[in-house]
Amino acid sequence: MKIILKTFLIATTTIFMISCGSKTESKDEHSKSEEVKKLEEVKDDTHESEGILSLNNGSLWSANVETTTGINNMINLMSSFSKNESIDDYAKLKDNLEAEFNMILKECTMKGESHNQLHNFLVPMKEMFEGIGSSDLEICKTNFDTLNKHLTEYTNYFK
Repeated sequence: MKIILKTFLIATTTIFMISCGSKTESKDEHSKSEEVKKLEEVKDDTHESEGILSLNNGSLWSANVETTTGINNMINLMSSFSKNESIDDYAKLKDNLEAEFNMILKECTMKGESHNQLHNFLVPMKEMFEGIGSSDLEICKTNFDTLNKHLTEYTNYFK
């Protein structure tokens, strides 16, 4: 089970890392070439700490403004939402959270270990989004609480 989870996290992180920083382009030979280059960089840039969020030698990692803005927008969406809402309201919340999440990925300009740590922070959120979009209200509420707590951790690792 641990191997499956680790493989899933590595695959998800790799996908995010590849898409991170890529701007919307047509799928011509040039962009395919860029994707291949990014994939090679990701393969060369793997770390034993992959999936484990940590500090920068006791200090916060520097994040780009767009990332911090996106996280703050998600926090605002969460704080303006009442847990007594309906399944449909949770589904709308999920869509809004995912839109912010995708904007963070689209606008990502971070490099190196700070970039890797950002992805260690972001990857677990995808599962939480799925839970918020569940057809079971209790699962929605549980994942809402989990994501809410997770988002508040951002400032413990990034500035």
